[in-house]
Amino acid sequence: MTPPGLSSLLVLTTLLAPMVASLKAGECEVCISMLERFRKTLTKEQEGSPKEIEKEFIKFCKPLKTKENRLCYFLGGTADAATGILGEMSKPMSWSMPTDKICEKLKKKDRQICELTYEKQIDFSTVNFKKLKVKDLKKILSDWDETCDGCLEKSDFIKKIEAVKPLHVRTEL
Repeated sequence: MTPPGLSSLLVLTTLLAPMVASLKAGECEVCISMLERFRKTLTKEQEGSPKEIEKEFIKFCKPLKTKENRLCYFLGGTADAATGILGEMSKPMSWSMPTDKICEKLKKKDRQICELTYEKQIDFSTVNFKKLKVKDLKKILSDWDETCDGCLEKSDFIKKIEAVKPLHVRTEL
C-alpha cells in the first residue's frame, strides 16, 4: 500500500519529467558561448548583483552583430528589444548557476534563444564548391562584397568564386 499523497507525487513527476529536458550537445551554442564570454567580463562585486549583471549585459551587447546581437534582442539587452527577460538570465547568473543551465531555462521562456547557431566556417583550401548549394555560393560572394552579374548556373557562380578567390583568401605557403 502506498502512503497517501505519494501516488499523486508520482503522477506529478511523471507529467513534469518531459518538460525538464536538458540541452543536447551543440544546442544553444550562441547562448552558451556568449554568456560564458560575458560572465568573464564581470567583476566579483557585479557577479552577485542581478541589477549590475543586467546593466553590464546591456553595455556588453552594444557592439555585437549578427547572431549575438539577436540573442541580446531576445533577452532584452538591446534598445529596440520588444520583450525583456533579462531577469531570467541575471538572477541565475548571480547565483553562479552554470551557463548551460541558464540557457536551458531561457529556452523554456523563448525557444528561439537556442535556435541561434554560428555559421560554419568554410575551409577554402579543401572545399569542393560543386558540393555546395547555390545559396551558399551566393553567400560567399556576398560576404566578399562581390556580385555575379549574368550568373545563371551553379557553374557560373563557381567560376566567379574561383576568379576572385585570390583577392579574398590568403593561402599559406
